Amino acid sequence: MPSALHPQAKFDPIPPDLDLHGLVDRTPNFDWVTRVSIAQIRRLGPTGFEKLVQLHVIEGGRPLVIEGWDKVLPKDLFSATWLEKTCDKKQENVRDITAQADIPMTTGHYLRSMPQLTNQWSPTNFRDDRRQRLYLKDIDCPDEWFQHLKKIIPPNVFYMNENINENPSRNSRDDDIFGVPEKTSAIAGDLMSSLEPEMRAQNLMCYIGHEGTYTPAHREMCASLGQNIMVEASGDENGEKPGSSIWFMTETKDREVVREYFLSMLGHDIEIEKHFAQINAWKKANFPVYIVEQKVGDFILVPPLAPHQVWNRGTRTMKVAWNRTTVETLDLALHEALPKARLVCRDEQYKNKAIIYYTLEKYYKELQLFEDSPEVSWLGLGQELMQNSARMKQMAHDFKRLFKLFTEILVDEMFHDKEMNVEYIPFDSNITCSYCRSNIFNRFLTCKCCVRQLINGDEDTYDVCMECYAMGRSCVCISGLKWCEQWQWSELVEKHETWRAMIIEQDGFVDIDLSPQPLELARKISGKKAVAQICQEQLRRRPWNDITKPPERQPEESDDPEVDDEGRIKKKPKGRKKKQGETYRCHVCSHKDFTYKLHFCATCTSAYCYGVMWRAFDMMPQAIMEQEHWQCPKCLKICNCGACRQSGNTEPYIPKNTLLGHDTRPIADDRSVESIVDFRSHNLGWLKVVGEENRSKDSKRMNRLRQQADAEKAKNPLAPLQTSNPPREMDSALQDSMMDGYGNQSHIVDDEVREEEDDPTLEDPPISHGEPGSQVEAADMSGLQDAEGESVYPDLSNYPDPNTAR
Repeated sequence: MPSALHPQAKFDPIPPDLDLHGLVDRTPNFDWVTRVSIAQIRRLGPTGFEKLVQLHVIEGGRPLVIEGWDKVLPKDLFSATWLEKTCDKKQENVRDITAQADIPMTTGHYLRSMPQLTNQWSPTNFRDDRRQRLYLKDIDCPDEWFQHLKKIIPPNVFYMNENINENPSRNSRDDDIFGVPEKTSAIAGDLMSSLEPEMRAQNLMCYIGHEGTYTPAHREMCASLGQNIMVEASGDENGEKPGSSIWFMTETKDREVVREYFLSMLGHDIEIEKHFAQINAWKKANFPVYIVEQKVGDFILVPPLAPHQVWNRGTRTMKVAWNRTTVETLDLALHEALPKARLVCRDEQYKNKAIIYYTLEKYYKELQLFEDSPEVSWLGLGQELMQNSARMKQMAHDFKRLFKLFTEILVDEMFHDKEMNVEYIPFDSNITCSYCRSNIFNRFLTCKCCVRQLINGDEDTYDVCMECYAMGRSCVCISGLKWCEQWQWSELVEKHETWRAMIIEQDGFVDIDLSPQPLELARKISGKKAVAQICQEQLRRRPWNDITKPPERQPEESDDPEVDDEGRIKKKPKGRKKKQGETYRCHVCSHKDFTYKLHFCATCTSAYCYGVMWRAFDMMPQAIMEQEHWQCPKCLKICNCGACRQSGNTEPYIPKNTLLGHDTRPIADDRSVESIVDFRSHNLGWLKVVGEENRSKDSKRMNRLRQQADAEKAKNPLAPLQTSNPPREMDSALQDSMMDGYGNQSHIVDDEVREEEDDPTLEDPPISHGEPGSQVEAADMSGLQDAEGESVYPDLSNYPDPNTAR
């Protein structure tokens, strides 16, 4: 929440006459995003391109632009004229950015209004907040556009791709960029495709904007990979102004630094997606900022969890965007993106846990089919053939990673004490948490007292996910909720054991440390309580609030105010209301509170309230409750309360991040309460206590995050080949990393393409690391060859798995 102690940066628009190229040249921490062309992608082949995306975007965490798609985008199809003719009367909601409201409008009316909306802005009035900024965003992509993009975009980065080997037929592809490989089993380019069609989130969207429209700083939902291609923009004819979009982008590995910078310096949370940062804010940042001037044909790949923002220029820009879910993004989603989204109640549209389950089912069938095929079963060479098939090897590797995530999900859902009356509701993927709006895969709690009838006669139940209940969120009843599950537990355990056996069979050995463990053993190895067990304990510990009872009437105050000797009304001291029930004093704040709001130390008599632990020690309630024997900060000698600091027996804990607080009341269900922690409160007071209240880029917490980010970048496989300017050196590093172990890939490259490559009169188009059209030294990519044309990602034997490396 905004605080007087922590002012918020205001919105400052970008002038229409901004010299972007001069700005980048003058700003030390600004650099252009690396660019590659379609011709160079063609030279790489499908496997090389997959490695490029894996190394640079997913593992490296840096954005990438592939330019030149305008040559294969027909102007009679991708045009404002075609769109106006086709969707003229189609009703859409246009976003009025200034008023934060939606305006019903037809597509045709909006397109015809764009010149007027653009011409209202000038270098002298661009800060006028009374003028409209109307953005036609998040609209469905026309099917004709989708079908054409499907023909030209490489399948491994395209929308809802089920098999990265499945290119459309040679005759249906307009550019024949990769030719037609033999159809084989392969991992999906987008794991969303593993879900049943009715469960999938449709996220192929169009964005049409004019000068002054923008998308605030944000991260892609659920840590997914973003893809964005500009398919049409206005030119300088017919009185129009040239259209383009300015992107301010960051690296995945700088995400915590960026988040802290926004919180401590700008007073905004990147998770909420409401603030468009000023150019000056980006210039003063202590992390690299990558700039893109996106024009027609520029295809941008956005790394997972990397904050970015977009500003539209000119009369018109038209973009098509979609998101992809991969094994890497699912890992990031479960461990980072979803917990942060839950805190601010950002809805989960991608159903990540369900994707893990259904992808495991799909891959298991594929692997089983491979093992049962006549070619593999002949002479019992299945394991050897799988190891020699890069595609199947990658599928087996991804299967193992997904299984590890699935094990974590099941371990968290394991009861400690058997529940007798668990309601079974068959899974349809549509049950969401009434508080945080996350998608619930299996077990959750529901309140039978808070059910209400909707106008259409349906029941509006109050369902809360286990994670929310563990952190104190629930309906006003607080306790007395009932358990529900969407899968028979025995079915999930049986699936887990079947898939575990498959992994052991693929490995060909059993290792007590490396092999997947049975579910009960995995729970013991985790060394912590399951979330379901925490909820069981808290249901017993928290009091039930009977909502049928009328609220207690407060004693009426005397009508006659007390006055002093001079006739002035005396102010009555407002003390804390004495709480009835079992209470205990918090070691830090010294206020007595209900015992269910405090956690007691296992080695001393001290108790700390969950609110203090969150704001002063960066510990969520669940992180405390999951420990069997919790030691308090005083016993750990890190307590930062006044008494412990004066005693000199402690090294006071310094909060690692700025917390501004989040008021979730406008978003969460109106029957909701936060019973043990008020997450609206900030931690600025605690930062002041430890001398970290100053809004500085050089604070201890910022420097610590900066060091952590630099350490992560040092682990990058491309890092040893990079020098002082990573984006500009990326090309040669990428080539070197790809040149090992590739044979001739001429069997999958089109004849016409080979003739073009063999023509000595043709030069390779250069990779541009600067603005579109800039000329740099041409990169020699002739050494990039492919062996089988099968590997979707880098050969994992060359790079140690960080999960198993010791």
